[in-house]
Amino acid sequence: MRIGTVRELWRYPVKSMAGEQREAVAVTAFGIVGDRGWAVRDERRGAIVGAKKVAELMRCSARYLEEPRSGSNAVAEIRLPDGGVVHTGDPQVSARLSQALARPVTLWPLLSAEARDHFRRGAPDDPDMEAELRAIFGRAADEPLPDLSIFPPELFEYESLPGTYFDAFPLLLMTSASLRRLQSLASGSRVDVRRFRPNLVLETEEQEGFAEEAWLGRQLRIGSVTVETLVRCPRCVMITHEFADLPRDPQIMRTLVRENEGNLGVYARVIEPGTIARGDAAAIV
Repeated sequence: MRIGTVRELWRYPVKSMAGEQREAVAVTAFGIVGDRGWAVRDERRGAIVGAKKVAELMRCSARYLEEPRSGSNAVAEIRLPDGGVVHTGDPQVSARLSQALARPVTLWPLLSAEARDHFRRGAPDDPDMEAELRAIFGRAADEPLPDLSIFPPELFEYESLPGTYFDAFPLLLMTSASLRRLQSLASGSRVDVRRFRPNLVLETEEQEGFAEEAWLGRQLRIGSVTVETLVRCPRCVMITHEFADLPRDPQIMRTLVRENEGNLGVYARVIEPGTIARGDAAAIV
């Protein structure tokens, strides 16, 4: 059953930095080739870090200078908040990022899963674990926290699954219907797709509400790729951050918590690799 077409394809060369739209992408079992190929390590915490902890990362952007290949680390250009540009292969890249982020950091390519210590979770900022989780997920004191049991148990020990820089799963899928629905509920907010960092946005003109949630547990054929939708995506504080031309907006989170338990979009895994291009049809298998 046809459910829509591919409206947008996004790839994020550096974890938590603004990414790049693509006309077509190659997809392996590990997601879009080149997605989260690099990440920043906070040397104070001794761990990989994202914009849940360092909001300024979202004020940086990254794009590849050459098309990445599976299993390789292609060079990316990073644009800093002050407009400066540095390449991932520049010997000064970590120093430039440390200055921009106002903390000592290093930039790392994706390492293999065997480098377990590289992926190990750092110490919390707050010894009160509930307070720590509320800060990460942007939840107010009277709002429920997400159900963490939906995540792989390894994430309690590691910042990301070893061998990846994904938060949890290799693909994040959203629909135009869910963006329209959220905008109608949060009329005072600017609901911009860049806040939500999807890999795929499907155009679903004839559907309403948070349409992708109806496909949970189903397999979808998108281009020549087959994916399985897994769980809803519990949103974190990153969707409220100020970056580019978007203002800080905690009301987006308040709306999502009130109207959809804080979720937007669905995570997916790859069943059959292939390619996806903008305009490709999407169907339930």
